[in-house]
Amino acid sequence: MKIYTDEELAQLLDKDIFHTISEVADQLGVDCYVVGGYVRDIFLQRPSNDIDVVVVGSGIEVASALKQRLGKKAHLSVFRNFGTAQVKFKNTEVEFVGARKESYNHDSRKPIVEDGTLEDDQNRRDFTINAMAICLNANRFGELVDPFYGIEDLEDGIIRTPLDPDITFSDDPLRMLRCIRFATQLRFLIDDETFDALERNAERIKIISGERIKDELNKIMMTPTPSRGFVDLHRCGLLRLILPELTAMDIVETTNGRSHKNNFYHTLEVLDNICKHTDNLWLRWAALLHDVGKPRSKRWDPAIGWTFHNHNIIGAKMVPQIFRRLSLPLDMKMKYVQKLVDLHMRPIVIADDVVTDSAVRRLMNDAGDDIDDLICLCEADITSKNEIRKKMFLENFRMVREKLADLKEKDYKRLLQPVIDGNEIMEMFHLKPSREVGELKKVLKDAVLDNRVENEREPLMQLLMEKARKMGLL
Repeated sequence: MKIYTDEELAQLLDKDIFHTISEVADQLGVDCYVVGGYVRDIFLQRPSNDIDVVVVGSGIEVASALKQRLGKKAHLSVFRNFGTAQVKFKNTEVEFVGARKESYNHDSRKPIVEDGTLEDDQNRRDFTINAMAICLNANRFGELVDPFYGIEDLEDGIIRTPLDPDITFSDDPLRMLRCIRFATQLRFLIDDETFDALERNAERIKIISGERIKDELNKIMMTPTPSRGFVDLHRCGLLRLILPELTAMDIVETTNGRSHKNNFYHTLEVLDNICKHTDNLWLRWAALLHDVGKPRSKRWDPAIGWTFHNHNIIGAKMVPQIFRRLSLPLDMKMKYVQKLVDLHMRPIVIADDVVTDSAVRRLMNDAGDDIDDLICLCEADITSKNEIRKKMFLENFRMVREKLADLKEKDYKRLLQPVIDGNEIMEMFHLKPSREVGELKKVLKDAVLDNRVENEREPLMQLLMEKARKMGLL
């Protein structure tokens, strides 16, 4: 970050939009300030086109006057119920609000709002780094107003609340998630007193909707190292209320001197691994949830130790419940995550054995267009501290990728479905949709996938008739 003088800030705000806002505010005789994230990002030297302006008076009145000044190319939206207005001009959005002070009822995060001063408005801000303001009036243009020393917290990499954190978080519990999200995005530390308040107020998150929680979680997920956020969520007690399925994995049991790994921290390592290779939010969600079925499937077997049989199947069944609770989409995105959770063990089994064409064909058939994402997830899942075993897996996955490329080149995807389909089977043997039809289809499909017969009508018909005779259908 860089520290700027007021003169330097004035130069950085030397843009037509800020000077026009300045002229409009002076003409109306009101004080106005650019505030919040735009100011913070100036010091962090991060680009931003979203501008928040606080007016000590009517924000709607200033926004309306600005629209008149900018002409037809500007678009004005007024939200009278909230006392705000937005002006869009070219690639810039300016949000106007009147300075206000807020009070809250215990059972709601919707504030009771009154007109206030700039000081009142800064007091209600969530964090010191978001409470800085720069004056836009001509006689003080570029002057920084920083009553809570947000600049120092930016320099030190600290997230803290302007006022008592217990009041800040209790009033609006969503701020607890925003606290952790900002710390994760900026790679900052949370002030000790602020973190203690997160722990004390964690239960208040229950009044926040899944929709709001989901938005903050997705922003944490899209950071370069989301594990930082999930560790903080876990430490302060929020994660057990939001995603108890994850906190259930933070346990290591030992029997007869044999322990299993901590699947919570393994999962976070897999998540960070996959973030190095993809910005696909839903592939990141698949990484977060890939082992979520392990606590329910864990068993002790005296012969082989700890087992997690079918944890992928159990985990896949848990995905819709989690998505529904967090208001995540229940469409193809959820089905995509569910499929990857279900299939994530398959490439590992292949990579742990001889990589055969038959096994890879079956994997291609089941994964479909998501095969590359599945392999990416499985490579991220290699967190073994045994470097020899890790190297072996990565080498075998390289071979899997090569076979995938080879089979794709030969257009096996087109050939994977037998030329005799279920409709023809039903017509041929006068059957309705039933277990028998599924069994006959499976015989043909297995034969094609295993390359035991050519995907041609004559050899498949011969195989079909043999099976039908054994089943007593002829």
